[in-house]
Amino acid sequence: MTQKRETAPEDLGAPVAYLVVKDGTPVYDRSGESVGTIEHVLADEPQDVFHGLLIKTSDGHRFAGGDQVDGLFEHGVIVSEPADKLATPSADSPAGLAGSRSTGLKRAWDWLIQPK
Repeated sequence: MTQKRETAPEDLGAPVAYLVVKDGTPVYDRSGESVGTIEHVLADEPQDVFHGLLIKTSDGHRFAGGDQVDGLFEHGVIVSEPADKLATPSADSPAGLAGSRSTGLKRAWDWLIQPK
């Protein structure tokens, strides 16, 4: 049985702000291959700071820092890396990451482990 590879549609719609991106929105890498879907947008809305995206993939959650997000659109999001190259939220310190990406990765982990 051949597995179907999902790719980005020709038109993802108009660009949108991180404030209106909905959970469940499809995420694609630069080549158009499916990465997963938005699980949660990580931001500090009062400060208007976009940290990144928590993405649900077939291999678990991944984090794309704001600097790894190439575009937010009505019908999809484009990130700069394929799923296997994105950070995996974990209990470990995100010591190897710089600046806002490490802050976002910590927020992604905190969001994942909070009681629902």
